[in-house]
Amino acid sequence: MRRTRPFLPIVCLLLISQLYAAGVKPLPKRIAAVLSDPDLSHGFWGIEVVSLPSGHILYAQNADKLFTPASNTKLFTTAAALALVGPDYKFHTTVETAGTLDKYGRLSGDLVLMGRGDPNLSGRALPYDLRTERNDHPIQVLENLADALVQKGVKYVDGDIVADDSYFAFERYGEGWSQDDLVWGDGAPVSALTINDNVVFVNILPADRPGERAFVSVTPFADYYRIDNRIITTPGGTGRKIFINREPGSTVLTLWGNMPLDDQGANEALAIEDPAEFAAQLFRSLLEKRGISVYGRQRTHHTELASLSTFSVTSLAPSRGGDDNQFRSGQMNQPLVLASNESKPISEDVRVINKVSQNLHAEILLRLLGREKGTAGTVEGGLEVLRGFLTQANVPADQYLFYDGSGLSRQNLVTPHAVVQLLRYAAVQPWGNVYRSTFPVAGVDGSLSDRFKNTKLQGRVNGKTGSLGGVKALSGYAKTDKGEQVAFSILSNNFNLPNKRVTDTIDRIVEAIVADAPASK
Repeated sequence: MRRTRPFLPIVCLLLISQLYAAGVKPLPKRIAAVLSDPDLSHGFWGIEVVSLPSGHILYAQNADKLFTPASNTKLFTTAAALALVGPDYKFHTTVETAGTLDKYGRLSGDLVLMGRGDPNLSGRALPYDLRTERNDHPIQVLENLADALVQKGVKYVDGDIVADDSYFAFERYGEGWSQDDLVWGDGAPVSALTINDNVVFVNILPADRPGERAFVSVTPFADYYRIDNRIITTPGGTGRKIFINREPGSTVLTLWGNMPLDDQGANEALAIEDPAEFAAQLFRSLLEKRGISVYGRQRTHHTELASLSTFSVTSLAPSRGGDDNQFRSGQMNQPLVLASNESKPISEDVRVINKVSQNLHAEILLRLLGREKGTAGTVEGGLEVLRGFLTQANVPADQYLFYDGSGLSRQNLVTPHAVVQLLRYAAVQPWGNVYRSTFPVAGVDGSLSDRFKNTKLQGRVNGKTGSLGGVKALSGYAKTDKGEQVAFSILSNNFNLPNKRVTDTIDRIVEAIVADAPASK
């Protein structure tokens, strides 16, 4: 063995020269070729690629610089949730009272709909399989709870209908969210009592004749918003222009513009203003439809943020699940539980979050971290737990700064190295395979379903996308042509190019990462 060592450098040089002769370029040259186009020079690129088996850095560019990560933030939130709360955790939603129910069906006291963070009180089909599927019953869980009260013999409620989301603080929006986001489903308010992703679906269809107003319908609760419809039907072929506005704090939706006669129609998910108030009104209407008389009013119970204080993380041990706290209501006396609903395991929701980049659900996870493993169900409480987890994962504290759990905040910052270090840590954890399985698969599902399709990369890249104005990202795991597993992070900021131009560049970088030879142009 000693005699052969002097010849190893010569053998390596010969191999390298043979690779060059065959037209193979090293990874830095392949990536440099992708980024050489002049129109890409105005933005800012950060990239790191690391071999999972060896831990060697295969490529780095601006890997220690801070970038706006957009939805790559969800990688951190979901990893912490799987590690600390556990993949088997289940949410419990209850209908309960501190009063009494007599043999005549009279409930003396308030009837409380108690939310504990379940993000899937909706028509969403679980488990997620290739694409989002919704049934025709977005309020089925609430209907089931109302039916259970009828079966319990409830006929009269002498008190109020209370929608209680106090399990988390009344902190609906994240710091650094754009006001423009708050009208749409992507910026839906956060609550421990979430019905139908805290959105209503607005369906718009052309009228029968030009000059008439378009048809506008709202589901699942048409009475929540007042509709000011000014959309005019125009002759076929004139093109569609629709505008929607809702002022903060208002329950008036104003729609204007035009829709041509031959239009197939439009459907928009619009955020509601106060999820608990929405739930209270809706639940009361469901009870009354079932013949239950309510003599009180409907109202909400929130935990005001100013009433809470957060100091230090109490534990980083994995949670035993939701059972220990399933009926915790903040009252001294144990309430009488009249109906309940148990969610699917939280791993099913992490799959939804990462596959389709669901902002609201990621924000719920952040607050759940604070509630279950920290000091309070607040943004700061969750971020404090997240920081403790990232210290445990050896992610440098000076290489990230988070203000929310979804990435909707433009104040979030992270380095490519921090992302890759998280991915490396997760890869060797007991929950690592579950975590990786929640990422979109190239050319198959989620936000990567239309990327790398019918190429050799299809099925070989598990990556989390990220997108804001001027921001594009893709980070995850890939298998190279040599069969080597790598973790990578590609973050791009400050572009004024078309989205497709930046996305295509990111995809070419991924092709360069997995290729033994230069990717064809």
